[in-house]
Amino acid sequence: MNSLLIIGQTFPEPTTTAAGGRMLQLIEMFTSHGYGITFASSASSSEKSFNLNSIGVTTQQIAINDSSFDDFVRQLNPTLVLFDRFVTEEQFAWRVTQSCPKALKILDTEDLHFLRKARQQSLKDATDVKDANLFTETAKREIASILRCDLSLIISEFEMKLLTDTFAVSKEILYYLPFMVTKLPDSGNFPGFEQRANFMTIGNLLHGPNVDSVLYLKKEIWPLIKKQLPQAQLYIYGNYAPQHILELHNQKQGFYIMGWADSVAHVMQKARVCLAPLRFGAGLKGKLLDAMLYGTPGVTTSIGAEGMYGDLPMPGVIADTPESFAELSVAIYSDKIKWQQNAQRGVEIIKARYNGKAIAKDFMTRLDALKINLKLHRQAHFIGQILQHQSLQASKYLSKWIEEKNKV
Repeated sequence: MNSLLIIGQTFPEPTTTAAGGRMLQLIEMFTSHGYGITFASSASSSEKSFNLNSIGVTTQQIAINDSSFDDFVRQLNPTLVLFDRFVTEEQFAWRVTQSCPKALKILDTEDLHFLRKARQQSLKDATDVKDANLFTETAKREIASILRCDLSLIISEFEMKLLTDTFAVSKEILYYLPFMVTKLPDSGNFPGFEQRANFMTIGNLLHGPNVDSVLYLKKEIWPLIKKQLPQAQLYIYGNYAPQHILELHNQKQGFYIMGWADSVAHVMQKARVCLAPLRFGAGLKGKLLDAMLYGTPGVTTSIGAEGMYGDLPMPGVIADTPESFAELSVAIYSDKIKWQQNAQRGVEIIKARYNGKAIAKDFMTRLDALKINLKLHRQAHFIGQILQHQSLQASKYLSKWIEEKNKV
């Protein structure tokens, strides 16, 4: 039986983060193809953590800089090891290589962290995010992690192109794996235009792009929308809101900080329009996928739309200034025909670009071929082996030093 070890920085929280939802999609894909799965993390689970045991996934608490992991992974002897971001690869991959050299190592980048951070810095510096400095220390670490792994899962076509064109990463060690929807939507089941009212947005409010988005809405966009639609309300959902976000709640302004939503479907299908004015970020946006799943047209930015819709007509509009964002939000909110067209476009995009069964079938074919030819694959990408050797030596002795120090 094929076995998969997933090493996560945290236990997945699909109801609070897009990354958690993505991880559940990966687990579902591997489970449906007969893999036995163990999920290991050095973090503690939270009240919002998904009960992995309920779907047959074994969970394991592990420690950083502790040789107990070596015994654990050697005994488990997994066919595949998947790291949920480059930081976990840095912490544990050298131990996997040392203890289970034949295990195929996969990195799920989720999004390119260095791209998101560079854009965030660009926003702070009041420069165009298109001119963000990508050649940073984070980029060096993340791309080194990609090169060390046998395969890296890239969620966005834009990021695939960035890695291959700008950083000359071989396509042979990258795989485009977007969101995977297993239950395709039917627009006939959505509440219609008249059954909905108001605006909404949703997202983990510990996540920098989402925090900035809420502040941007409050200060610059919502007053312009409210001026044209005095009766409209904006509901903001998301867990882990910091105090300065909670303090934005203002009933008189129709600006509601609602906290965690126990049902994304419910809050999405009550609203007429989803607002996602993301000024920086990377990867694919979970809130925009959910908007399409539940027939809710979205208004977003170029950053928000990046990689989401391909060449298909988008289920909403793109606006990159407060004035245009407000104007287009009001237009789509007020026009029934335009609203219905955009809601239907979302269904078509899900079916064309995020069909989970088709995506999983193609990926498993690639994975099976890679397992058979792993030795040749590694020889063809020898730079990764060099980086792995250097990383193993450096990480090994630093980790052993920390472990010994912790005993004192």
